[in-house]
Amino acid sequence: MFTGIVQAIGRIEKLKPLQVATGRLPLADVRIGDSISVQGCCLTVVKKAKDRLWFDVSKESLCVTAGLDRPGKVNLEKSLGLGDKLGGHLVTGHVDGVGVVLKHLNGFLRVKVPKELSRYVARKGSICIDGVSLTVNRVKGSSFEVNLIPHTLQVTTLGRLARGDAVNLEIDLVARYVARLLDV
Repeated sequence: MFTGIVQAIGRIEKLKPLQVATGRLPLADVRIGDSISVQGCCLTVVKKAKDRLWFDVSKESLCVTAGLDRPGKVNLEKSLGLGDKLGGHLVTGHVDGVGVVLKHLNGFLRVKVPKELSRYVARKGSICIDGVSLTVNRVKGSSFEVNLIPHTLQVTTLGRLARGDAVNLEIDLVARYVARLLDV
């Protein structure tokens, strides 16, 4: 489990296995087998050295995510420990789909959601974009809007997004289970 509060910006350097320079992410307590959110996707550490982590990424993960198939900056978060502060919302790191940025201007972001996920997005509900916990301000058809404060733009990769960019989306955990219960 994660919170969607990004702890550092890293950089994908190599792809097979995925090698990530971890930037300012403290690694003293990270062990082989630990889960790390990389751009919103929960990955398992398979190797660790100084300021680098390595992950195996399955073909399936590459098919359902964006940004793990090429070098570039990524949001990083270590998994929650029992008793840790929950600053964002409960995030699993299981990417539900890839959205597309429709508009990004002055801290305003509009994202198109895959049709099958749109029913889970609610005004004032939580959503995770590229591993960042955010509050939905508006829902319109199959798109939603969020505001990004200057701090979020500074400490995550969201500030670099442009129209047409693909982003990893994880819907709210509660919405997922409520919808499943109502489908019965």
